[in-house]
Parts: sequence; structure tokens; C-alpha cells
Amino acid sequence: MVDLASEMAQLWASLGPSISGRGRVIAFAAATPGEGVSTIAREFASFATERVRRNVWLVELGVPNSQQVKAIVEERERYGPLGREAAASPDGSAFFTVQPAMRGADGRPWPPGRYLAAHRIAQRRLWVTRFRRELLRQGQTVRISATGEYWNALRRHADLVVIDAPAISDSQAAIMTAPFADATVLVVAADKSDLRQAALLRDMIVAAGGTCAGVVFNRAPAQNGSSKFLGAISP
Repeated sequence: MVDLASEMAQLWASLGPSISGRGRVIAFAAATPGEGVSTIAREFASFATERVRRNVWLVELGVPNSQQVKAIVEERERYGPLGREAAASPDGSAFFTVQPAMRGADGRPWPPGRYLAAHRIAQRRLWVTRFRRELLRQGQTVRISATGEYWNALRRHADLVVIDAPAISDSQAAIMTAPFADATVLVVAADKSDLRQAALLRDMIVAAGGTCAGVVFNRAPAQNGSSKFLGAISP
């Protein structure tokens, strides 16, 4: 993996400081798979840990197939060791629902937040979430919720929440979450000559009540799974 510190510094400066003083939520999204959203989101979250007073949370919307924890484990030397599993919801809320709901011994349905775990990375201020797929039972389905309850809960515990959204061609999660984020940053492969899909995604985010902060242009992936990125940010 190449060092993206300079690109992340440019992105950080382009987004500007939090105006409200509360925790800020920044989402990263793309029109199609393979644009590099997960890498950009992970690198931005890692970069931000040195520039905040409280924690940075990296939350992956691609449930139930979470991949961020796996990526961090594979690059332990870069990010640091994965800490013990902890609750990822301050109040039991989540950005998804699981149906039909499981019930505990008391007959009450499990709160959706029970399916979400978090790991602290080394002794840093970085936390990453993981969907606890092993708790799913046959016949249960997971759906993203169009609600801001979880994001508002995290704002009280973190200076920055970074959302890694799946490509819009695979899921509507980025659109459903956009109204509850302070901004959504689009990630686009720089070698694409046709940007109509990215423009359509921008329009969908705005129509849903979200804010599109700009575009990170990503170069074509290099060999062995690494990537190189340009730091250009477009309004």
C-alpha cells in the first residue's frame, strides 16, 4: 500500500473544520464497485486520528459482509493490532434492522446494535466496526435503515465518524444515509472518461437531502492489490 498522507491532508483541508462543535459524520461513496471507496475511507479515518481530541469511528455500511476489519488485520504493521471486541452502539441503536428479530430469554427482541461490534486499533483513537454475521440465523435478513438515530448517538462519543458505503449499483445504503451525514465524498477512478454515473450519484445524494462535498479521483489499481491515488478534490 502506498502512503496517502498527502492526499488525505488535502482532503482534510478541503472539508474544513467542524462548525457545530459536535462529532462530524463524513461518508464516502461511489457509483460502481472497484473505485477504491473502502481504501480511501480507511486511510482518511487513520489520518484523522492525529487531528482530533476524541475518537474516530470507521463504520462500514456493507453489512453483513464487513471487510474493513479484515483489511486492517492484513495490514497490521501499518495500522496496528486489532483490539478486543466491544459494543459498537452506545444505546443499542443501529443503522440497520434484522428481521425477523431474535428474542432473548425474557421474550424481548434483541436490539439491532447487538449485531454490531467494534475494535479499537492498537492504542490509537481509531475504532472500526464489524457486523457480527455469526449471530444471524437462517431466514433473517438485514436492511439499512433511513434513520439518523445511530449516527447521532455516535456523534456524542466521537469527533469524526467515517462511513464506508457500498457502491450505489449494489446498494442504496449511501443514498439512505446521506441525509444524516454532514457531507458525502464521491470516489471516482481517474481513468474513467465517462463521469455520468458519478454525476447521477451526486444528484441522488442531493435529492435525498444530503450534501456532496466533492470528488476524490483515484488512479487505476496497481499490481498486488495496492492502489495509487490523486488528491484532486472537485466541488
